[in-house]
Amino acid sequence: MTSPPAAPAPRWPLILLRVTSTTLGLLAVLQVMLAGSFLNGTYESLKDHEGNAMTLATVVVLQLAVAVLVRWPGRGPLWPLWSTAVLTVAVIGQITAGYGRALGVHVTLGVLLVSGILFALVGAWREPLPARAAVAEPGPDGSGRLPRPGGPVEVAK
Repeated sequence: MTSPPAAPAPRWPLILLRVTSTTLGLLAVLQVMLAGSFLNGTYESLKDHEGNAMTLATVVVLQLAVAVLVRWPGRGPLWPLWSTAVLTVAVIGQITAGYGRALGVHVTLGVLLVSGILFALVGAWREPLPARAAVAEPGPDGSGRLPRPGGPVEVAK
């Protein structure tokens, strides 16, 4: 006895993963720019650096929820879930080190965090999307089934 074929995996969780990872990548690059601006003497950019960190933390938690959806019900790979979990912990540590003025930890973890976000971004875009479900048009018998590949082909005379 054979089991019925599994339904194709939905596309939308992977599309959401691409959206959130792209947003995280942009926020990470902005975070680096704001830190550089602060170190260059524009002290007002420290407040923007803090605000961007909170936005980045919000998006990484949102991506954690999306990674759960990629795995279930999306039947996708497991790597987005564990990598986003590690990024979430790193973001929390980064914010803690920043508020604690532990600059050696903050800068080092910041470099690792931006690298991890960009690696996850590349991984999200390299993950192939499942094929779209074919829209069945009613056949000559009105059944709505698509012809089977390799099946008999009728030739009009």
